[in-house]
Amino acid sequence: MLTTSKAAISFERFTAKVYPLLKRVYAEKQIDSLLPRLYDMIQEELKSHSQEDLGKWDQDKILLITYGDSICSEDASPLQTLNQFLNTHLADTVTGVHILPFFPYSSDDGFAVIDFLEVNPRLGNWADVEAIGRNFNLMFDLVANHVSSKSDWFEQFKQDQLPGRNYFINLPKDTPTADVVRPRSSPVLTPVETIKGVQHVWTTFSADQVDLDYSNPDVFLEFIDIILAYARHGARYIRLDAVGFLWKSPGTCCIHLPETHALIQTFREILQMVDPGIALITETNVPNRENLSYFGDRNEAHMIYNFSLPPLLLNALMQGRADHLKTWMMSMPPAPIGCAYFNFTASHDGIGLRPTEGLLEDGEFQTLINTMRSFGAQISMRSKADGSESPYEINISLFDALQGTAQGPDQWQIERFICSQTVMMSLEGIPAFYIHSLLATPNDIEGMEATGHNRSINRHCWDKQRLDTLLENPESPQATVLAELSRLIQIRRQQKAFHPNATQYTLHPDNPALFAFWRQSLARDQSIFSIHNLSNQPHTLHLNELNLVNTDSWMDLISGESFDDLHGVYKLKPYQSVWLTNRPYYDAANTPDHVDLEFLYRT
Repeated sequence: MLTTSKAAISFERFTAKVYPLLKRVYAEKQIDSLLPRLYDMIQEELKSHSQEDLGKWDQDKILLITYGDSICSEDASPLQTLNQFLNTHLADTVTGVHILPFFPYSSDDGFAVIDFLEVNPRLGNWADVEAIGRNFNLMFDLVANHVSSKSDWFEQFKQDQLPGRNYFINLPKDTPTADVVRPRSSPVLTPVETIKGVQHVWTTFSADQVDLDYSNPDVFLEFIDIILAYARHGARYIRLDAVGFLWKSPGTCCIHLPETHALIQTFREILQMVDPGIALITETNVPNRENLSYFGDRNEAHMIYNFSLPPLLLNALMQGRADHLKTWMMSMPPAPIGCAYFNFTASHDGIGLRPTEGLLEDGEFQTLINTMRSFGAQISMRSKADGSESPYEINISLFDALQGTAQGPDQWQIERFICSQTVMMSLEGIPAFYIHSLLATPNDIEGMEATGHNRSINRHCWDKQRLDTLLENPESPQATVLAELSRLIQIRRQQKAFHPNATQYTLHPDNPALFAFWRQSLARDQSIFSIHNLSNQPHTLHLNELNLVNTDSWMDLISGESFDDLHGVYKLKPYQSVWLTNRPYYDAANTPDHVDLEFLYRT
């Protein structure tokens, strides 16, 4: 160990911060060995000033979610092609890019990682990743729960070699697992041929994704090393994939266990000492109350995925009413200081249904499932403790999911889709757009049939030449959606009332088709009333319901229309959104021209 006098943070100070967390996970004897090894590992990375950075985000932060090969061309690597697309089309629109796992893998489109420290050569190399990071803040996945069965670690396990032989959970095949909560119907324990005979290893997600044993402190140290490597390669956000399952304790539900929370808090504490500007985000697709627990006491995740939003917003637009959205919004506490919600409506996975538990009645839930099936969706199931199965997620392109309502397809697909994205970017939190939402990508039935996996329906790989042709045609859905969403995002990025932690209050207009809420800037110098018609019919808003201050001038940021009669009525077109503000921050010189949507707004 280096002498502590030369360290930015002494071993004693380091121990004072980390020991109480590790004590909740490991035995005293383990900690005595673990602490100096951990300190040695991070000592050169430690910063002398590691106060919490409360300025990691503001209203300007917008993220894109994409695979490294969502756009491909013949004359450049996928990551180089992605970088070209970003700089051509999104340089003034998004500020950060979540590149989904870009490591060598064996299955699950990257989430069965073979090597956490290498870039998949089919995508490019670290230089390509870092090139994207020069213009955009990068998010990397830390797939901390499991590793590929083709990894060196698991091969070592099968050969009874160090270090991997002690990295996995090996249990008798008759170990009771009925109480284990998980999103799959496959067996929890998978038999594996090893040099010592058949052994049964824990596999939460698939036989190719073998869970790691964090009761071995060496596994924890391996992932600290990986986190440090990601920071060196430019990660500004680290996404903890499927992190709720991290700790296993047979006989329990094996999700959200106290040790899991303590390990995440330790990750955060170490990052705080290494680079306070890096944010941890937890991915836990579970009911809302469970999800909120990952904020901890302001000492765990900096951001949590807002998993309830996608299914509830989809259902609201299917039904043309805002009641469940309002109920959910009123139940959401403001994010703690130094924390934020991560808002999204679509991702590389399906639309999770567990967050609807306790919010949607059985009949309405079934209508949602049936409607999505009629629009081309696949429904993925999960096993319950009683042996039955229940719907776990809807697998569909969001653009196609919004092609109609519970009454069937209609002519309002683009307006309905843009409304969904406008709601999302208006809410408290940081907005994240899946690349296939910005590109209005339809269901990839051919891709799904080729892979045999439901999720492939929403993981299309665009041919760059084909995409360029569509984006050059102003009447294509791709060009229309990208242009209008880019315009709205750029307006949104300038509004202080859309700071991720700005005040948010749910409003209650008499009309159930209207979803409305109020945002107020941290300095209280700007208000925005965000109002959305969730139906395919025009609806009237009575402005006196908003109690607008009559000493201010009010205008709609989206249309540019002024509101002079604050006691009058305003007629919203189907799926129209309004950002009514008293103090617009609007730089017309840096905002694209309004996309002509009159041909879309059909009354």
